Amino acid sequence: MKQAELIQNMTDRQVVTQLYITQLLILLVSLGSSLYLFDGYTDWYELFQWDLKDIFYYGGSAALFILLLDVLLMKIMPKRFYDDGGINEKVFRNLPLMEIFALTFFVACAEELLFRGIIQTEFGYLAASIIFALVHIRYLNKPVLFVSVLAISFYIGWMYEITGNLWVTIFAHFLIDLVLGIMIRYRVMR
Repeated sequence: MKQAELIQNMTDRQVVTQLYITQLLILLVSLGSSLYLFDGYTDWYELFQWDLKDIFYYGGSAALFILLLDVLLMKIMPKRFYDDGGINEKVFRNLPLMEIFALTFFVACAEELLFRGIIQTEFGYLAASIIFALVHIRYLNKPVLFVSVLAISFYIGWMYEITGNLWVTIFAHFLIDLVLGIMIRYRVMR
């Protein structure tokens, strides 16, 4: 059975629950692998710098640029190019706004801890960006979505290269997911 068929047979709540479980596993892998890859907890603390100027300037501008480009592409490209098999629709279409906020923040934290905090810090920019795109496996047979996720991954990774600050990438990732989730929830893009 194809992934799209599996997703269609699940309730919205089941898809959301699976997303929470997946993100929890990513978070646990991040924390567990940091015990082996980092010398101590201070290595983690150094990755987080509460510099609001960098967080809002780099993270916010990256999110704004990505969102504007994404919305433009969604308007000019046929809908089938952005069809992810209905997963994002099932996740966001019935979620309350506060849960969209919480879920997108949790996803941003978990994924950025793994891909930027662990993989990019320890194995490099290229590895983190490519692995991030490949983990979004449902996009592999959708060239526009895959190229989009790959480009976003490289761009957010570049923000991390420039700033060395996980709060920047978490904020950018969170804003992108939050705005797109709200757009799906309130059916802004059809």
